Amino acid sequence: MPFPTTCPTCGREVPVEFADSAIHEVTCPQCGARYVVYVRKHKFEVLFDLGTRALMDGYAREAVASFAAALERFFEFYVRSFALERAAGMDGDFGGALAALEGTWRHVASQSERQVGMFALAYLLREGREPEFLTAKALGTDFRNRVIHRGYLPRREEVDAYAARVFALIDRLLGELGPGAAHAELAQEQAFAAHLATLPEGVTAVFEEHPGMFRARRFGTMPPQKSAVQVNPTPPLNDAQAFAQALAERGPGLDVFKRR
Repeated sequence: MPFPTTCPTCGREVPVEFADSAIHEVTCPQCGARYVVYVRKHKFEVLFDLGTRALMDGYAREAVASFAAALERFFEFYVRSFALERAAGMDGDFGGALAALEGTWRHVASQSERQVGMFALAYLLREGREPEFLTAKALGTDFRNRVIHRGYLPRREEVDAYAARVFALIDRLLGELGPGAAHAELAQEQAFAAHLATLPEGVTAVFEEHPGMFRARRFGTMPPQKSAVQVNPTPPLNDAQAFAQALAERGPGLDVFKRR
């Protein structure tokens, strides 16, 4: 599914397919100008937004696959954030820590169960408690497997419930990560900088930040502090309410993902 870019030379809108690296090399079909679009967005964000857009367009089964992949990639994002945060607090060698992390992740890159194991340990070490949400029931694993592996055609309300569950979990963990998420963002910025340094003369660099279901929260901010005294506190939202509220607030921004 493409997103629109604007040629920095002639102003023409050019559709571009999302790249796995978030780095998009583009040639304008009208004027021939070459430019590179760096999208400041992590893979789990893109996948969840694509799932949300598919759900809004009525592609329920396709949405499940994107939501499931978003959760897996968020677990990777959490592990990376924790590992780099921990390294920054030790010797401060961010480059060395990033290289060690990349080498370590290669051992589990094609094994999702081992990735979940790495996430579980990272959560325990960072938060000091068991990740009680890592159960098949809490994660909706049976529903996911029926849809993706057994060809089950889900009802819209089932997909809504699954999306709400995944959204609420990622949103909660982002809140717990707080400033720790900034370390994974720094790693992405370094990857962009390394690619930028290789651009030949005449190629324009364009940096973009797209709206999305999670991007609106801006990673790296501290979660709101609880007041010692609360008067008529607002009841907490359940998963479905939280997802519905986010969809109402941020869904219009996902028009960038409309099928063309």
